[in-house]
Amino acid sequence: MKEIYSKKDFELELRKMENMYHIHHPYQQKMNRGEFTKKQMQGWVVNRFYYQCMIPIKDMAIMANNPPIEHRRLWIQRVNTHIKPNGALEAWINLGVAVGLKKEDLISHKYVLPGVKFAIDAYVDYTRNAKWEEAAMSSLSEMFALKIHKLRLDTWPLLYPWIDENALSYFKKRLLDTPKDNIHALDIVLNYFNTYELQQKAFGILQFKLDVLWTMLDHIYLAYELNKEPYFNIKPRLTF
Repeated sequence: MKEIYSKKDFELELRKMENMYHIHHPYQQKMNRGEFTKKQMQGWVVNRFYYQCMIPIKDMAIMANNPPIEHRRLWIQRVNTHIKPNGALEAWINLGVAVGLKKEDLISHKYVLPGVKFAIDAYVDYTRNAKWEEAAMSSLSEMFALKIHKLRLDTWPLLYPWIDENALSYFKKRLLDTPKDNIHALDIVLNYFNTYELQQKAFGILQFKLDVLWTMLDHIYLAYELNKEPYFNIKPRLTF
């Protein structure tokens, strides 16, 4: 009989997957070293904004799959965090403006790379069609996120002094909200994935989410590091 992890060991095994989190992507590491040009920062922000916009849609898709009311009451707080006045989406728009993008260009998603959009849309489609517990599992990559939010707050004022510090409020908000979200998602995961087969499935779901995040950066790297965005050789480039 194949061994089932205890809740403690299961959590430890999930946390080990942090070594595939997108903080380790070469393009992310370049950002962390302060080596981004203004255009590269703009490219990252404008593409990542599409992901931010899809997060509340993803969370509403999870709730639409009818979790128990006590879980819906907690999960809906994720939606409110993003869409409320001065919430996460507005904070990201402020970041975009601070790096030199126009608000209307951010909102239109006109500069979002097709590969980035494809990866994010695949993630949202998964949450629409999966069992709500499994869709909630896909959100668990957020347990790796606190490190990167804190790093940006600590280093960007020195590495990118041209970005107004007030525009970093998104990362401050996530330092407050992410731990609460993590506690709830992890509680769902540790209780639902309670057989060998389900625990193995959980590792696959988290790997899928890590693949989405890594793939996004692959496409951003291709466009803004190698200057080979889609159709670069056959049609004029879109410029910020």
